[in-house]
Amino acid sequence: MKRLIPLLLLASLVAPLLKAQESASREYIVISGGPSLIEWEKFKKVPHDHWWANFVRAARIRLGELRDREGDGALITWMVYKPGYLRRGTRQEKKDLLSDIASVRDKYKINLVFFGSQQEILDYINRGSANRPRSTWKIADLEYFGHSNRACFMFDYSNEIDSASKVWLHETELQKIDRTAFSPRAFVKSWGCHTGESMSRLWRKATGQPMIGAIGTTDYSGSDEPGWHPKLGNSNGRWTR
Repeated sequence: MKRLIPLLLLASLVAPLLKAQESASREYIVISGGPSLIEWEKFKKVPHDHWWANFVRAARIRLGELRDREGDGALITWMVYKPGYLRRGTRQEKKDLLSDIASVRDKYKINLVFFGSQQEILDYINRGSANRPRSTWKIADLEYFGHSNRACFMFDYSNEIDSASKVWLHETELQKIDRTAFSPRAFVKSWGCHTGESMSRLWRKATGQPMIGAIGTTDYSGSDEPGWHPKLGNSNGRWTR
């Protein structure tokens, strides 16, 4: 028993250090696509994105959850499609939306990365940053909030041209993602519409990681309370890998 007590004491001291070391090599990434513009959407029976911050609000809630769960030392990165918020702010809201986005960075002490092209988002997923290279900082969590269809993340849907996107990540391009960028058993989820109908399957084939996606649409309207997430658009929908 006398020998057991020092061993238990040693274990209690070492365990937090090991946990901190494990956390220091893991990155949690939340991606927000851009909102549509009313100049395109006003002609539709059901217009998209009445509120510019649909995808920002949902991401902010998730970022707060990750910070609470993983602690102050965790590397949490928020990737935001910058051109979409610049256009929405200038042409519709008449305000600087990027400053509102930056306030979320400051509140949760996260790493904010703006992107404007498919290549920029792929480069960050595959390579990380200069001081946190992907060779040592593996992705433990990757979540997408934005417009999508069954085969594609659409980062600027109906933002630059009506009902279409000029910047996307299609399921046929997923082989561009380095599968070694992820930690074992990473959590990956698309909170966009229809992703579970096709893209989730090809994501797993390309990266080795399952991706949760929706069968059917997703709904970003609703509460701003803690724990709120986008929900399925109708009773026939479901989440799938």
